[in-house]
Amino acid sequence: MKPIPPGYQASFETTVTEEMTVDFEHPDDPQLGKLHPVYATYWMAKHMELAGRKIILPFLEEGEEGIGSKVSVDHLASALPGMKVRIVAEHLRTEGNRVHAQCTAWNELGDQIGVGYTEQVILPRAKLLRIFEKLQARWQEQHK
Repeated sequence: MKPIPPGYQASFETTVTEEMTVDFEHPDDPQLGKLHPVYATYWMAKHMELAGRKIILPFLEEGEEGIGSKVSVDHLASALPGMKVRIVAEHLRTEGNRVHAQCTAWNELGDQIGVGYTEQVILPRAKLLRIFEKLQARWQEQHK
């Protein structure tokens, strides 16, 4: 992997949809079904990981791949369906093959709605595929 400059940033922007609101997908239980009509924390975590991945893409070398290994989110405020959300990931450091990024999210009103952290592990693509193949073989063996 080519060196990533400290402070290098990547961003992701989306519009909150109904699908991105809080819904634990248990319609028979009103406390675990569709709950709050706001941007869900788990969607914010996904979007922070996406922004963190965008940091590594320009710096990967031929045959390398990144895989998420860590994400943490503090959800500070809300965004409603129809609102735009912008997430900025900033490269903090690279330690060995691990790329660390800090993430911040804002709604279109300018409210900071979240802060977080991601980590991507950089591996040779062939090694990553072997790991997945071994896992697939173990799983298939258990389900014979």
